Amino acid sequence: MKFHGPRATLRMAELHIIGQIVGASGFPHSSLFCKWGIHTGGAWRLLSGLREGQTQVDSPQTSDVAFWSHPIDLHYATKGLQGWPKLHLQVWHQDSFGRCELSGYGYCHVPSSPGHHRLRCATWRPLGSWQEQLAQSFVGGGPQLRFPDVIYSGADRYRLHTGAAGTVELELGIILRNFDKYGVES
Repeated sequence: MKFHGPRATLRMAELHIIGQIVGASGFPHSSLFCKWGIHTGGAWRLLSGLREGQTQVDSPQTSDVAFWSHPIDLHYATKGLQGWPKLHLQVWHQDSFGRCELSGYGYCHVPSSPGHHRLRCATWRPLGSWQEQLAQSFVGGGPQLRFPDVIYSGADRYRLHTGAAGTVELELGIILRNFDKYGVES
């Protein structure tokens, strides 16, 4: 698929994703931050916005909820629905020495209907062997994915030995444009 100049987007369907990563809850540690990214198929073209980012560290004093209010503002053009955007997340914990440890991975599909959406993305983390789990309880660290694309690809994810982690909350506003020209009703 070739894209030529700004007039090419006039004939393409467009998706605007405007919102925020609100925060996270249910994690065993405080001092959390989130690395995020968005994955799309080959027919999607990012017109504006950042494909990935990172929140600040929040260290809640009175609750187990970390608030980030991290903005997301993306604008895509596409000629097909295949490869609809997925948001993938990595939640990290920063200890008192400044070391960062993985707390959980997660992903969610960007909603395909226009409007305001509140999403709760469940996260998980690799557990490793019982020896690795014992070592993690004494010295920290823990297993991490060698290839982070496993988070959203799905094929190998189901073979992993994992445990539930916390939940990340997102608020996304979805705006669709010109999808009706491709037979998609909004």
